[in-house]
Amino acid sequence: MFTIRLARMSEKPLLEALIARSGIGLADGFYTPQEALAITREVFGVDSALVEDGTYFAIEDDGVVVACGGWSRRATDFGGDGAKHGTDRLLDPATEPARIRAFFVDPSMARRGLGGMLLNHCMAAAAQAGFTSLELVSTMPGEPLYLAHGFAAIEPIALRLSGGVIVRLTRMGRRL
Repeated sequence: MFTIRLARMSEKPLLEALIARSGIGLADGFYTPQEALAITREVFGVDSALVEDGTYFAIEDDGVVVACGGWSRRATDFGGDGAKHGTDRLLDPATEPARIRAFFVDPSMARRGLGGMLLNHCMAAAAQAGFTSLELVSTMPGEPLYLAHGFAAIEPIALRLSGGVIVRLTRMGRRL
């Protein structure tokens, strides 16, 4: 039985380990091993502001965290604490979309509906906070999930990382 709860700052190391497993383990067929390693090492991670804002969640299976992700009322597009892209200013729900952020699933739990469960939870929370639309920056492995939940591609992004690695991402959006 899967349960969603707020993520806690005290479990940041556990979440970081899950994020690393997900970033590498679910990239096959979407990114080269070099691309997966680069984005996982340089971009992925917990954004502490989401945890502090109460908008980052963990999904547990029998007490074990198997997925995490959230939404944000802040303008930051993506990235963990050490690699945020965008500004952390608060968004205006009347005129700006909330952000869907940092979704990661343990590879051993892939394709069990956890991403959809988390996404539905976040969409409901953002709507309750007064937002009428959502945006996100998706990795290639995440795109099928977001497309299946009504998101549409807005623009491609070529993220330049160290060593000349370029990782493909997609800005996506939808109305609530």
